[in-house]
Amino acid sequence: MANRYKSELRVRIDEPPPPKFDAADDDSPGSRGIDGDDGGGEGEHSVRFKHSANNVTENQEPFMGFKVRRKASLHRDYKGDYLDVLSHPFLMKILQKQGDKQVLFADKVLKFTGSGKMKRRILLITDFALYIVDPETDALKRRIALAAVEKMCLSELSDNFFAVIVPTEYDLLMASTRKTEIVTVLVEATKSASDYELEVNFSNRFEYNAAAELVKEIQFAEVEGGVKTKITRK
Repeated sequence: MANRYKSELRVRIDEPPPPKFDAADDDSPGSRGIDGDDGGGEGEHSVRFKHSANNVTENQEPFMGFKVRRKASLHRDYKGDYLDVLSHPFLMKILQKQGDKQVLFADKVLKFTGSGKMKRRILLITDFALYIVDPETDALKRRIALAAVEKMCLSELSDNFFAVIVPTEYDLLMASTRKTEIVTVLVEATKSASDYELEVNFSNRFEYNAAAELVKEIQFAEVEGGVKTKITRK
């Protein structure tokens, strides 16, 4: 498989609460984020939530034969909305303002900034875009159209990291215990929206653009008790 991606640090995230993160203001140098706190009208937009009809499990494509899966993650049914988006007015306001009407996935994740800091973010995936929202300020930090996503990169090991590659802007490096569901949802959503098969690359070493002109490489290695992750600047 082709590989690409990049920072210095060791992180392991288990199912319960993620580690504490720095509360810096901007998501990354040169960020093209969107300020989502300036209202959104109360129009007639409605938001629909799509739950997994077939309860796909983490055994299947696009992971067949590539990933070393954790026992706890095998045969896990997909829920999609882990935040109950309808009960959060600020999320509904963001979606209504952008005009997206179908939520495929919603959950909290860890996002890595260009400086290497970890921040808690809300990840929303709709039928047309991917949203990064700050849960502390209720602000939309970034909206990425599904059509702008070129591919996703993951290791071949049982870690929680994944990178979303966006050539026209800069990439996203995130971590979630629901990584496999996120990747599967993005692959299916991209195919439905544009009839384009999103590329998913597996490698224990890849590069990513942490900011407009900042390339980093992330490396993964199996160690006793887990996976060691090292991020370095290129």
